[in-house]
Amino acid sequence: MPLRRSTQSPGREPSPDRPGTRSIDPVLDNLTHFLDQLFRIPGTNIRFGLDPILGLLFPGGGDALSNLLSGYIIWRSVRYGVPKIVVARMVFNVAVDYVLGAVPVIGDLFDFGFKANQRNLNLIRRHASGQRSPSWSDWAWALGLLTILAGLVVAGMVVVLLLLRWYGFPLV
Repeated sequence: MPLRRSTQSPGREPSPDRPGTRSIDPVLDNLTHFLDQLFRIPGTNIRFGLDPILGLLFPGGGDALSNLLSGYIIWRSVRYGVPKIVVARMVFNVAVDYVLGAVPVIGDLFDFGFKANQRNLNLIRRHASGQRSPSWSDWAWALGLLTILAGLVVAGMVVVLLLLRWYGFPLV
């Protein structure tokens, strides 16, 4: 499947559908597409990406990798002048995806329907003003929220390892 390319280059050029906004980097479009929209179930409009597949094939580790990539999307949102409250909403979307996606079987089904990365890209598009450069407090806010999210991921992986050990699975 070919990569989706944007005709606009990233930067401060106005978007044709909303004056004064910045165009979105095609890397974010492609990453979101791969994580949330890559495959289509034949005969339907249902799409899913690598995010639920990674979580299904590699419990714990696949979700952690998906969240690392989702964190990259959030980190890049600061570049577009997205307000701090919107960045918080983006972290919340990823946290919901991680926490509910970690539940065996039900979480895997949830991952197919809840597309945190697509939601976050839509938030970036809606709130990317391009009117100001990000300040140090914007970067600190994003780093703080991503650190909390990373702590949540690490705590989840520790719980999984402890449960495996408790049930008698050998852990190297």
